[in-house]
Amino acid sequence: MKRTFAGLLILVASICFSSPSNAQLGGGMSFFKKPSIADIFHPVVGAGSTYEETNKDGSKTTLEMSVISREDVDGKESYWFEVGHNDKRSGDAMTYAKILVSKDDFEMHKMIFVMPGSTTPMEMPINQTAKTKERMAENMDKWHKVGTESVTVPAGTFLCDHWAKDDGTEDIWATSKVAPMSMVKHAKKDSSTMILVSTTSKAVEHITGTPQKFDPQAFMQQRMQKKNQ
Repeated sequence: MKRTFAGLLILVASICFSSPSNAQLGGGMSFFKKPSIADIFHPVVGAGSTYEETNKDGSKTTLEMSVISREDVDGKESYWFEVGHNDKRSGDAMTYAKILVSKDDFEMHKMIFVMPGSTTPMEMPINQTAKTKERMAENMDKWHKVGTESVTVPAGTFLCDHWAKDDGTEDIWATSKVAPMSMVKHAKKDSSTMILVSTTSKAVEHITGTPQKFDPQAFMQQRMQKKNQ
């Protein structure tokens, strides 16, 4: 399920859609320096955005992002941020995960997901090493604003801040008029392009019920069994 997205999307989606045994990140992820590309996180309860990603081979996938509720953690203004994408291995069905995120420092407190083919929500521990935090911070520092541009996508025309990665491999166009991630367009050189298709102010929560604790050993055994079938 692993996916890679620019800027803050790299952080969110890689945690949500990596193999869970490799995604035990967090534990106080307040490592961003402001101003930075992390500022494109713009949580509004009920706000959601749908994107279409076109890959190098011409194939298309769908990404959904929304904020479904607010829950303060240790006095921090925090939000449940839900991400979904259509997983080709599960017949193009949408796969969802949600993360409880602090608004000001983007610290991640909890993550709940549903594996393809299952309806049971699982809660994953969030444990991140100092070295991983350092690598993430270094990646965020590689992004800088390079101007303001008008961008037209299926969802409309928006005046956007243009963020570029220093090595020239990725660009993001973002506006505060779009929530929860502000992104209107993301272009990754020689790889993929993602554009905003639609927005909503009435986002629906897809992960409900009491989550079970995630068992990484059982998960790996299940993956091996499916692989050998």
